[in-house]
Amino acid sequence: MTEIDCRLYLVTPPALPDDFPELLGAALDSAEVAALRLSLPGASEDGLARAVAVVRKVTEARGVALILAGAPALAVRTGCDGVHLAWGEMEVAAARRVLGDGLQLGVFCGGSRDLAMRAGEEGADYVAFGPFAGGADDADPDVLGWWAELMELPVVAEGAPNEAACAALARARADFVTVGDAVWSAPAGAAAAVRALHAALVAA
Repeated sequence: MTEIDCRLYLVTPPALPDDFPELLGAALDSAEVAALRLSLPGASEDGLARAVAVVRKVTEARGVALILAGAPALAVRTGCDGVHLAWGEMEVAAARRVLGDGLQLGVFCGGSRDLAMRAGEEGADYVAFGPFAGGADDADPDVLGWWAELMELPVVAEGAPNEAACAALARARADFVTVGDAVWSAPAGAAAAVRALHAALVAA
């Protein structure tokens, strides 16, 4: 397996299609993926629990970390590997207490260096900056290098829209890059998209 400095971190579509387990399995088999974030905005707790049960079979079999967006108590109960929070969604220290020391806690901080430092102090295992989707509201990618230079916690770049963006964020010193729609809506299919994205990170 090729060793690379920046790794892929996939984010699910906001609603899972019926064939998602097969789609996900093919994507995870195509190239190295570090983690999958299960993000289903508006889903009920029961709906999230059912989704975790389905998706975890796929990720666990391949050694890919399953990170639940929000709901730390549910993540513990359903056997997830960690939780991803947006800053302000829940107190970081409170989430840390729920998760204990065994589960990962990531916190999205927009482009704020101050919030990222506070998240680290309060128990986050990684901080996430972004978006980096090519829009007017994008964060400054220089924040990635600043964090990598000063801090030991991993840094995640959120929302890369394509291979070129992944490569640029890797060069900016992100440890992980999240990709969502660019995988699941790829004309050539999710597996081909993951292979191409991984190749871009290797080349970076």
